[in-house]
Amino acid sequence: MKSHKRKVFILLPVLFAIVAMSVSPAMADSSLSRTDKVKVEVMIHRAVDFLKNKAQGTDGSFSGHVGPGATAVVTLGMLQCGVSPDASPVAESLAYLKSFVQKDGGIYNPEGFLNNYETCLAMQCLVEANEDGKYDDIIAAAAKYVKGEQWGADTNSVPASDDAYGGAGYGKHQRPDMSNTGFFMEALQSAGIGPEDEAMKRALIFVSRCQNLETPHNTTKYASKNPDGGFYYTIAAGGESKSGETADGGLRSYGSMTYVGLKSFIYAGVESDDPRVKGAIDWIGKHYDLKTNPGVGAQGLFYYYQVFAKALNVAGIDSITDADGETHNWRSEMISLLAAAQREDGSWINSGSDRWMEGDPALVSGYVLMALSNCMDKE
Repeated sequence: MKSHKRKVFILLPVLFAIVAMSVSPAMADSSLSRTDKVKVEVMIHRAVDFLKNKAQGTDGSFSGHVGPGATAVVTLGMLQCGVSPDASPVAESLAYLKSFVQKDGGIYNPEGFLNNYETCLAMQCLVEANEDGKYDDIIAAAAKYVKGEQWGADTNSVPASDDAYGGAGYGKHQRPDMSNTGFFMEALQSAGIGPEDEAMKRALIFVSRCQNLETPHNTTKYASKNPDGGFYYTIAAGGESKSGETADGGLRSYGSMTYVGLKSFIYAGVESDDPRVKGAIDWIGKHYDLKTNPGVGAQGLFYYYQVFAKALNVAGIDSITDADGETHNWRSEMISLLAAAQREDGSWINSGSDRWMEGDPALVSGYVLMALSNCMDKE
């Protein structure tokens, strides 16, 4: 399996020497100003210092009481920001994640119910750390495992007409949703599995059906009720949006799931001139916002930041024109916002809502590192 090249960042002399040896000494090309680059460097070093010295458990975990998922988010963020897989605190967290490798190939807490979510995030960590191919077998087994968890895979026997078809939930036979399906597709993509794979093709069917847009790919009952091009949480099991319903019973689109949808289309090979991609980008322009997760306010704000940055980065979108005609350099704006929000100890928390664990400084700091890596590195 081909190793994944980690993103790397230049070091500030002397500053935060405690982690200096952990980060590779080169800056990715970027159109950002030097001021923005320095802000990112400072944020990364302060965050890694916090995670290493104030947030990591003796077993290598971060917020280990919730299982390996939070540790995988934090580890992935550090790896994507250039921290070496052989350096502390990443080496310890990788060892912790490896302790959850199961005989069936999954990487999860067998006493929990987040099998797909945990495996997909752990897969991405191991891909990022796989410079010498030592994790090839674990990654391949994990990819096989999550494919088997997908609705519509051979083990599920779900017909293509079922709204759940192609989606991924937290675990086998749990209702599929856009968030888990997005992690599923990103994990496969990171492992070198492309649009031609049957699992990706099935996932694209589910993603297309969760968009508020009537197309030949989406003839579900919600498709025409609120055709704004955005996405909601799930079409399965009767449908749900965390943003609620429209007056006529449609499902409201909201920010984080719309960026998941855009990212997923790209991984599935959907072309930029496809109405589905155009619809998502149009919604993003009309609802551009970094102060809230559009449609749900402060809820899931930092999850929103990381998927916002990832989606726009992989889509090759450098600026966004909003509903008022103002053009935004989203990278620079996000960097400034995150720099102002970083706490004295180097961490971040969602001060507006602790829903979805965003009162946890380790998890939220992991999300921020994931976001920053996409601010700095154009793919």
